[in-house]
Amino acid sequence: MKFQNYYRKAVVLAFAFVLMSFTAGYAMAPKNDYSFKVTNKTKTAIKKILVSEDGKKYGYFDIGNGIGAGKSATLVWDKSTDNGYCEWYFKAVFSDGAESEAVTFDFCEEELELVFD
Repeated sequence: MKFQNYYRKAVVLAFAFVLMSFTAGYAMAPKNDYSFKVTNKTKTAIKKILVSEDGKKYGYFDIGNGIGAGKSATLVWDKSTDNGYCEWYFKAVFSDGAESEAVTFDFCEEELELVFD
């Protein structure tokens, strides 16, 4: 019986340490991810979000199945861009193949929202 009580206490203590480590890790996680909101006020789904520092060579955000008509999504910059420029060229590709004109946005701006209408 003494062995069972010792075993239970050890399991509870180990479980408590595991929970504390998750909590400490979450508290230390960086909160400075650069994010912005994209709102699609068009009648066509957005399938790709294209971005470029120079307006010539474009990369894209992974937006899964897209941003439906009338919907919004919050996107987060990849950490590799943390030391990049604030102003980026931005355009959307819609489900019908149409592509918006490229416009520049300051992604260092807090609570940035890009609206397509």
